[in-house]
Parts: sequence; structure tokens; C-alpha cells
Amino acid sequence: MPVDPTLAGRTFPPTAAYTVTEERVREFAAATGSSYDGGAAPATFPIVVAFGAMTGLMEDPEVGIALHRVVHGEQRFSYTRPVVVGDELTAELTVDTLRQIGGADIIGTRSEITDADGKPVCTAFATLVHRGPSDDNDDTGGEA
Repeated sequence: MPVDPTLAGRTFPPTAAYTVTEERVREFAAATGSSYDGGAAPATFPIVVAFGAMTGLMEDPEVGIALHRVVHGEQRFSYTRPVVVGDELTAELTVDTLRQIGGADIIGTRSEITDADGKPVCTAFATLVHRGPSDDNDDTGGEA
């Protein structure tokens, strides 16, 4: 069943605050093969906070997204300022676009990432592809 088209334009509550620590930035850099010299966090670090917002969208029972049917199609960031150790960040996700193509929902999201003072840090844009059910009974993990 397709995701309800009225999802487009909906904004979800902000995520819980995420404290950026030296340890978290170093772990992220090591896991992603990024460099980190103690200054600004790697350019893709805000995905940590944005992913929390995307998870909130996908876990909302009113939305109707089955997590096992989601493919992350695209990710990009637009910065106001770099992320640094000591930041307390939250993300507020808005569904910008929703269209159905070939039985799949193409969901365009925008997560506004702000600091503890509510000032903008980064905007994370993502495209999620939610494939529709097929005849192979994959909702239960079984075979056709």
C-alpha cells in the first residue's frame, strides 16, 4: 500500500539533543574513513543527527513506512557553519516531496539541524525509496 500522499508537507517534532563529543567524532571518522584533526567534524557527520529524524519518520505508525522496504537513495548537506565538538544538535524533519513511481514511494526529506540556541547549523536533504509490497510475500520473510 502506498504511503498517504498527505505526508508531503508534514513536519515532525525535533529529535532529542545530540551532544557532539571528541570521542563520537573520532569514532565516526574512523568508521567512515574520514580525516579528523580536532577541528570541525567531517562533512558527513550531521547524518548522525539527521538519521535520528529519518528513523522517527519511518517508525511513526501513522506514516505507514515498512523499514525493511526502504532504500536510502540520496543524501546531501547544506551548511550554515561547521559542526564542532561541544555542539548540542537537534534535527527537525519535513517531508518536502512524495511521489509514487512504479509501485514505490519516493520521499524527499529535509532535516533542519540546529544548535542548542536554535541557530541553524546544517540542512540535510535525503531521498528515501519505499518499495511497495510484491507478490513474493516478503512481508513475512517467506518465499513465494
